[in-house]
Amino acid sequence: KDKVVKIYCCGPTVYDYAHIGNLRAYVFEDLLRRVLEYNGFKVIHVMNITDVGHLTSDADTGEDKIELSAKKKKKSAYEIAEFYTRAFFQDIERLNILKPHYTPKATEHIKEMIELIKKIEKNGFTYVIENDGIYFDTSKLKNYGILTGKSFDELKKTLKAGARIEFNPKKRNITDFALWKFSPKDVKRQMEWESPYGTGFPGWHIECSAMSTKYLGKTFDIHCGGIEHIPIHHTNEIAQHMAAYNCLPARFWLHCQHLVVEGRKMSKSLGNFYTLRDLLDRGYDWRSVRFFLLSGHYRRQLNLTFKALDSAKKTVKRLIEFLRKAYNIKKKGKQNKEIEKIVRKMKREFVQAVNDDLNMPKALSFLFKHITELNKAINEGKVTEKDGKLIVKAILDLDKILGLKLKETLKKERIPKSVVKLLKEREEARKKKDYKKADMIREMLRKEGWIIEDTSRGPIVRKNEA
Repeated sequence: KDKVVKIYCCGPTVYDYAHIGNLRAYVFEDLLRRVLEYNGFKVIHVMNITDVGHLTSDADTGEDKIELSAKKKKKSAYEIAEFYTRAFFQDIERLNILKPHYTPKATEHIKEMIELIKKIEKNGFTYVIENDGIYFDTSKLKNYGILTGKSFDELKKTLKAGARIEFNPKKRNITDFALWKFSPKDVKRQMEWESPYGTGFPGWHIECSAMSTKYLGKTFDIHCGGIEHIPIHHTNEIAQHMAAYNCLPARFWLHCQHLVVEGRKMSKSLGNFYTLRDLLDRGYDWRSVRFFLLSGHYRRQLNLTFKALDSAKKTVKRLIEFLRKAYNIKKKGKQNKEIEKIVRKMKREFVQAVNDDLNMPKALSFLFKHITELNKAINEGKVTEKDGKLIVKAILDLDKILGLKLKETLKKERIPKSVVKLLKEREEARKKKDYKKADMIREMLRKEGWIIEDTSRGPIVRKNEA
């Protein structure tokens, strides 16, 4: 409506550092926002912070993940939530993920959650399990499970077959879920609130429904999350919304597939659990990690291997080197119409690809196909300074989508006098056809962190960023 797109994204449960699989989803959502904004839409982006209510089991049993983490680390639940919330925002800032316009915390919206539960109760969808909580009766909602494409009976069978814990016999249906959990009578929780139903805390699903409605209205445009949210979390968000307002919360639902490690599910027990900090400590820069996470289609599984990360690192390096080469062209002359044609085609094909369901693999293949063409033309001396400026402008424009901060890589680097002196010596050696000495100087410079590229216009020297 009026070129405004409202997006709600399920944010982190802040009991630990986000792992690289979590961050894949946030990079995908960042790509979605950037593509919409590139196309002239104004985006209102909301992402919640789950700092209470996410239990260790999807079946509304077990301990609150944050309170459990607090016990293990001998901190308060509020300290744990605050620490990992800050860590999460540091991670998304490092990956140049645009910060959402609103990042509401669950603990700051208890009032809105209670009001929403009252609406659902008034419309006849709730029941009480003594000493447990207020539950949603899924059998009373005609289209429960609509997002999964399965019938109510099929969903019940699926949940029973895949249950990781014993079914709570007090629930009317296996698909029923908690809207409000009562605090245990003999235990004081760190995070609990008074409500008309008794002291307790909200269920995980009611949090997102209450906060998305507060910031985006009863119906918004796009709801994002991971593929794992479909069968339970997003299905239950829809149920709550239908029961309260008789409408769907979002017009479109976009889900990011899982990231696997060497073809296997990421887990601490397998020793293949990685955070962004782990990858940075292994020598991968943020651009390489972001590029890797962007490189796969969001609807397909992404396989994290160190070979794939190395490849991403090399590809980013190639992109930066090409951009600098185009930026440093000093050849005078008119603009080359053929170069202009390639640049226009590069931009058009890239944008068409990302506009087609965020097809980044296709977009990147177009980008590097044209970079290869342009690089060949530069090496053949066919590109003027005006052409170089056109190339740089186009790539920096596409970087509004890629989010690699490529403009920062164009800062003038000072070449030390000692390097300039060696370059002159090398050119003299080449003129005398003393290629042994020329190669020796090239190797000396390489060891000092400088790369020489011989072109038809003479040698180009640049800092080696590998």
